[in-house]
Amino acid sequence: MHPAMFAWWNHVRRGHGGGCGPHQGGPHGGREEHASAFPDWDGSEGGGGGSFGVRRPLRFLAHKLDLSQKQVDELAKVLSDLKTERAQVAVDQRRTTTAFADAIADETFDASRVEAVATERVKSQERLRDALVSALKRIHALLTPEQRSRLAYLLRTGALMI
Repeated sequence: MHPAMFAWWNHVRRGHGGGCGPHQGGPHGGREEHASAFPDWDGSEGGGGGSFGVRRPLRFLAHKLDLSQKQVDELAKVLSDLKTERAQVAVDQRRTTTAFADAIADETFDASRVEAVATERVKSQERLRDALVSALKRIHALLTPEQRSRLAYLLRTGALMI
C-alpha cells in the first residue's frame, strides 16, 4: 500500500472522516453505539478473529438473528468454550508437527513413535469435533425456530462459517 494511502486509511479508521461509503463518519459508519452494545465472543470490545469465520461473530449473530440479551450472554459462553477448544487443538497441532519433524530428523525412523503422535493428533481432532457438536446442540436449544432458520441460511450462503 502506498504510504499516502496508508495514512489516509488510518485517518479514516480512527473516525476522523474524509472517507466515503460505509466507513464515513468513523470505523462503524456512524453506528458506534450499536457496534459496542455487544462485546466480542471473547469478551473484548476489539475485533479478534473467531471460530465462526467472521470478525465479530457474537455481534454479527446478535444483529442478524435479533437475539435477546439473555441469548447473547449464553451464546457468548458457547463461543468462548469453542474458542478455547480450538486454541487447544492449535497447540496440539504445533506440538505434533514438531514431533513429526523430530522423527524425520532422527537417524532411524521410529514408526511406533510416529504412529503414537498421529494418534494424539486424531484424538485432538476428535475432541474438537465433540466440542463443535456440543456447541451446535447448545445453540440449537438457545434459538427460536425462526432464529435457527436464519442461522441455517447464513451457514448455507457462506455468510457464516463454522
